[in-house]
Amino acid sequence: MFGYIIVNKPEMKFKEYDIYHAYYCGLCRSLKKKYGMTGQMSLSYDMTFLAILLTGLYEPKETYHLGRCAAHPLSKHPAVENIFTEYAADMNVMLTYYKCEDDWKDEKKLIRHAYGILLHSKCKKCSPYPEKAEKIANLLDLLSQKEKAGVEDIDQIAGIFGKVMAEIFAYREDEWEQTLRKMGFYLGKFIYLLDAYEDVEEDIKKDTYNPLKGMFDKENFESFANHLLTMMIAECSKCFEQLPILKNVEILRNILYSGVWYRYEMVREKRKQRQKQEIEINE
Repeated sequence: MFGYIIVNKPEMKFKEYDIYHAYYCGLCRSLKKKYGMTGQMSLSYDMTFLAILLTGLYEPKETYHLGRCAAHPLSKHPAVENIFTEYAADMNVMLTYYKCEDDWKDEKKLIRHAYGILLHSKCKKCSPYPEKAEKIANLLDLLSQKEKAGVEDIDQIAGIFGKVMAEIFAYREDEWEQTLRKMGFYLGKFIYLLDAYEDVEEDIKKDTYNPLKGMFDKENFESFANHLLTMMIAECSKCFEQLPILKNVEILRNILYSGVWYRYEMVREKRKQRQKQEIEINE
């Protein structure tokens, strides 16, 4: 469930993309400082969004670094770090660990299991959020139980992952906590449903759980999926607009109103082309 919360680069100004990439690099540096190369390997765009969002809301003190790294060895590039790139690093490692364990349980991926063990040892030593980690672990365990039971209630099953993201978005108990929780909740539901939308054909072939399997063969599947996803991101965006964010707000809007649809459009187009080819072959 990673890689959905990204920017739409063609729709961004060059300066905006440079700022976005500086936070991405800042998250990478925070991961390396706290969790070493093991944690750095878990770097994701999804948590970059969280770092920029919380930075825009709370406007903390930031540090700027200009340097080279393994990914960009030939030229120096800027990186922005603050308490929220550190927080995003903690959440990134935590989520990656649970994803590794999920891959091991479902598909017995040994490499992912080994990586998960390494991340778990890092989490125990470095993460300052044990209560949050416990809540997230319990929610993901509940999600796994519901999936194994074959729960068909789409809203219920997506809502559990929504609660995971709500916990991650709620950085502290203050006047913005409930708005952030609600925003994270709907974004989490969007991510879960988009992941299900992307994997539905493969899950049908493998006979593995997917809450959208029962709808896939119906004529209105595409409009149904689009409607669900639109409702989730609309509620998420409504919460976002209630937050008093000015700093980097256009970058955040680019992600919420455009970037999050990139994978959806890509999957839908590939599926449409594949179905068209199948019809032509059958004719």
